[in-house]
Amino acid sequence: MEIDFTHHQSAHCENGVVSNLMKHNGFSVSEPMVFGIGSGLLFCYIPLLKVNHAPVITYRALPGHIFKKFAKRTGVKMKREKFKNPKDAKARLDENLEKNNPVGLQVGVYNLVYFPDEYRFHFNAHNMVVYGKEGNRYLISDPVMEDVTSLSEKELEKVRFAKGAFSPKGHMYYPISFPEKLELETAIVKGIKDTCKAMLAPVSFVGVKGIHKIAGLIRKWPKKKGVKTANHYLGQVVRMQEEIGTGGGGFRYIYAAFLQEAGKLLGNEKLIELSKEMTEIGDLWRDFALEASRIYKNRSAQTDSYNKVADQLDHIANLEKVFFKKLKKAI
Repeated sequence: MEIDFTHHQSAHCENGVVSNLMKHNGFSVSEPMVFGIGSGLLFCYIPLLKVNHAPVITYRALPGHIFKKFAKRTGVKMKREKFKNPKDAKARLDENLEKNNPVGLQVGVYNLVYFPDEYRFHFNAHNMVVYGKEGNRYLISDPVMEDVTSLSEKELEKVRFAKGAFSPKGHMYYPISFPEKLELETAIVKGIKDTCKAMLAPVSFVGVKGIHKIAGLIRKWPKKKGVKTANHYLGQVVRMQEEIGTGGGGFRYIYAAFLQEAGKLLGNEKLIELSKEMTEIGDLWRDFALEASRIYKNRSAQTDSYNKVADQLDHIANLEKVFFKKLKKAI
């Protein structure tokens, strides 16, 4: 069983899976467009949820929400399934492959054997496409990889039923019907409005206020938690931003590309201007990541280094508050 599926590499897994599935079904939709319409950009601090023994900081919407919102706003009907029994999950996957239907899967990263060791950690919100099977090996299109690969039945089952936070439970998803034409213009406006609402939310752990919250915690962590734990937590902030938030700058570069594409499609010059501004904000996130990494790798020559990176975050939060107010007005 091998479906004629074209692999396209992308910056982020879920955007890439959705874009690749859409292209397979005859709709050329870019990765940034999927991300923007699906309101993928976010900032959220989740102290009660731990990954790698540190509180979760996410720069994106919850796993599966990008596809869900993208599908709803563009009129694509999709099916999502989770399973208690691995045998049932395997049977449903094989059934789809027999019908020449490539399927998106949510999986854990830790046991992905084709990932380099330094990228294999306990994170259960990675996405891939399965597009066929040869013998007991499933054919895998992982959009963050340059080429296609494969996993054995046992290897795939292990990552589909990984344990811990955001455990996939065999989660699979795929489109089942499409409109004659994707109404991207309306979908773009809805996606932007939703992102602005989230980033400007009056809640202390979400959006701009969430960034200020983390800045305040960074100032307190060394005394409250000790330097070792403070460095571990700071490393988590950066890892979520630059590694899990693939594309760099906590997805700001991908969102900038979306605004540029959306501006041209809508004939809205303001969106194109704001695209450049978002790229500059992405650069500031990168600068923060660089300075923070020097701290947790004990290479920082600066005194009062925690306060200085916290100052960087407060500055970014102030800029993003102004930015999202302008973006809301622009559409």
